[in-house]
Amino acid sequence: MNETGAGAKSAYASAPALKRSRFVRAFPSAPELVLGAPAWGLVTVASAWFALWLRESTLTFHLAELLVMYGLGAMLAWPPALFLARFATLGRPAETRFAAYLLCLSLGTIAVTAMLFALDYRVFYARWHADTGTRAWFYQFAFTSLVAFYQFLVLGIRLYLPVGGVALLAVSLWLARAEGRQQR
Repeated sequence: MNETGAGAKSAYASAPALKRSRFVRAFPSAPELVLGAPAWGLVTVASAWFALWLRESTLTFHLAELLVMYGLGAMLAWPPALFLARFATLGRPAETRFAAYLLCLSLGTIAVTAMLFALDYRVFYARWHADTGTRAWFYQFAFTSLVAFYQFLVLGIRLYLPVGGVALLAVSLWLARAEGRQQR
């Protein structure tokens, strides 16, 4: 066997180890989770409160519950968003990392918060739904969740602007640059 064949064989043998290493390296560190998730949650709470304040809607009946929902959604979205962005961009240029963080943080935060709103809808409408496990219940569960998700997309995303958009850009840029310094 020639040398190139042996080299290719060893490269294929180490491919699972490289993938495993990439998977492990993509996990956020403990300080990033302990400090980053609450900070991201506070940023989204501040964004939602400021957006409501601009619309003179801070005296809504459920303001505290609404802000907790936004903060909890952001906190729960932080770890998987960081992991997915890092996993997709390990060894890539800063521009790619920035785009990945921007995409993963924005979509992750919106999706998790929308799911929390869907669960809240489900709890509210459960008293009028059919018995659990029936065909009618599955339809009611699915359509209640879809309507809640849609309503959040139409009405809830506005509360991320203008503060959340600026914060998202700043955090994505900071994460992309910080990861680049760690790789050197």
